[in-house]
Amino acid sequence: MAIPDFQSIMLPLLNLAADGKEHRYRDAVEKLADGFDLAEDERKALLPSGVDKIFSNRVGWAKTFLTKAALIDSIRRGFFRITNRGRDVLRQKPKRVDMKFLSQFPEYKEFRAIKNRKAKVAGKAVEDSEVETPEERLESAHQNLRASLANELLLQLKASPPALFEKIVVELLVKMGYGGSRKDAGEAIGKSGDEGIDGIIKEDRLGLDIIYIQAKRWKDAVGRAEIQKFVGALDGKHANKGIFITTAEFHDSAREYVKTISKKIVLIDGEDLTQFMIDNGIGVTPVASFEVKKIDLDYFVGE
Repeated sequence: MAIPDFQSIMLPLLNLAADGKEHRYRDAVEKLADGFDLAEDERKALLPSGVDKIFSNRVGWAKTFLTKAALIDSIRRGFFRITNRGRDVLRQKPKRVDMKFLSQFPEYKEFRAIKNRKAKVAGKAVEDSEVETPEERLESAHQNLRASLANELLLQLKASPPALFEKIVVELLVKMGYGGSRKDAGEAIGKSGDEGIDGIIKEDRLGLDIIYIQAKRWKDAVGRAEIQKFVGALDGKHANKGIFITTAEFHDSAREYVKTISKKIVLIDGEDLTQFMIDNGIGVTPVASFEVKKIDLDYFVGE
């Protein structure tokens, strides 16, 4: 099944604590994953940042909201237990416990009121997502901004003159650790231009191996025939490694072809190219930076 949203986890989490015993948070995550019959890939699925697991993050927020409503209590580091109010709620046998259900409790209402007041001071409306945790909403917004930036970058690349495109490729590959110095790479790329080879670059700073490059600022998709020509050019150089970079896309036939040959050919399409540029700060500049913090439980542990 799909990974449940954090509000759907609230009642199962409360039921898990119904025995009145202390429960370790990490153990609860595993038990809930079993209860939801999550597959291994669903248990390990990460947020876009790759920092936290989606399901664990959602369990954490379910626990937070239940705690704010005084249905469970965090008794010590990493452990929680149901409260008397939590037991009373379970006696009612609710079909679902969610943010709307929790709004009947004064502690939760005060928690939401504080959040709403802070949002109004900041001039923003508060929206309660049915499925996303605060981290997920933040990361979704980040991914949307990144996708928009990548699209703008690609438009700029397609409109750039060949010389500028070559310069961008040089700077990117050097920033990624190839080519030794920028001067070395700049002298290599765009200089040979023969036999289907647009340039060469060192695989590492010591120049232990050479990678041949073809960079095409195209609009039409690149097919298998173009890759075969590139491979033929590599044969002429007795080379085994190459990078084919384009502002366009690659046909499936081209991608399948590189899987069947002995040479190591890396295909970088327009989407990959813009993502590499963003990651390496090529052609983009920072506008704002946000640091997300969480409580350091180790700090509050006594000697």
